[in-house]
Amino acid sequence: MMDRREEEEEEKEEAASPERESGVIEETLALQDILHVNEQTVQRLTDGFIQHYLPELNTSKQALQELSQNQVILLDTLEQEVMKFCECNIMIDLNSLFTEAKVYHNKLVNIRKDMIILHDKTTKLKKRALKLQQHKQQEDLEREQQRERELERERRLIAKPAKRTNT
Repeated sequence: MMDRREEEEEEKEEAASPERESGVIEETLALQDILHVNEQTVQRLTDGFIQHYLPELNTSKQALQELSQNQVILLDTLEQEVMKFCECNIMIDLNSLFTEAKVYHNKLVNIRKDMIILHDKTTKLKKRALKLQQHKQQEDLEREQQRERELERERRLIAKPAKRTNT
């Protein structure tokens, strides 16, 4: 088998050979003989060719234009559908945001309830602390008064030296 280079070299050699050159010249002369056709015949053949294929070409052209218009319509429709899907995704995201907002709202409500409960407890504790403080102050005051009474009683009980009378 010959590879591509060998084939190309053979073709170059054949083209360069004198036999090949004479064959090409003969073919050229034969073509020139064929080409000496009447201009009117050429014109008629051309007109016939055009008349034969032009209606089909026009029909094909119209079909292609219609297909192009349909393609534009389909592309517009497809773009609208894509936009609808995007809007659906946005709605899904929006729904998830509302759900998340509801969860956080419930958490805030629970925190508020806890804060109210804590406020009530601290208020009760403050009242109790105030009562205990008042009770303690009362007890301290009573103890202090009791001690003063005892001191007074002891002072009364302590014998006082009698005053000398000069009589």
